[in-house]
Amino acid sequence: MQARRAARELAFILFSQFDRKITNYSKENLDDIILKSVRILSDSASEDIKASLGSLLDIKNRIDDYEAEHEINLNRPIDASNVSVPVQMTTADFKSKIDGMIEIAEKALLALEIAEFTTLDSQSDVKDYAIKIAQTYHQNHDEIDGIISKNSTGWDIDRLVKMDKDILRIALCEMLYIKETPMKVVVDEALELAKKYSTEDSASFINGILAKVIVDKAVQ
Repeated sequence: MQARRAARELAFILFSQFDRKITNYSKENLDDIILKSVRILSDSASEDIKASLGSLLDIKNRIDDYEAEHEINLNRPIDASNVSVPVQMTTADFKSKIDGMIEIAEKALLALEIAEFTTLDSQSDVKDYAIKIAQTYHQNHDEIDGIISKNSTGWDIDRLVKMDKDILRIALCEMLYIKETPMKVVVDEALELAKKYSTEDSASFINGILAKVIVDKAVQ
């Protein structure tokens, strides 16, 4: 996993922890929240792995029950071991269950990677970049939220989904102030965060806002 991608996701988790105005947070507060965010990611990964394991055990139990109750095995001696039988499940059913477990496993692995990136001394740039995003927003929050409000035609910024606002805030910090990452990468990463964490319509909404900002600010 790329360090910058890990930093963006960590920044997003960090933003989600703010329970008061950004201006009330110090650098020390941000360091503490980073540690809390890593714990949240680790706990989430643990729960996701448990959910995936639960799904696997459920499938295994259903197969065992189906095998035991199949007429071939019902007619066998009581002390005889069951024999394998054809499973009556469509390929679509199998794929759906497997896809669900793969998605859970991928999210868990990603969360663990971010936690590892953040805690390793050699990868301190992940933590530093996440805090840099937060501090950039801290210093420019009025302008950034004003840009979001201006380009959210027909929407009240206070009523926007907080996850969408935080994703936009992170992207705008990078695009307009930090300017260390190509614009297309920033937009693509914002859309990935939206698809992973927010609503079905969030990616298109965020893409539309960022497109307007790019045109308006002539970001290159």
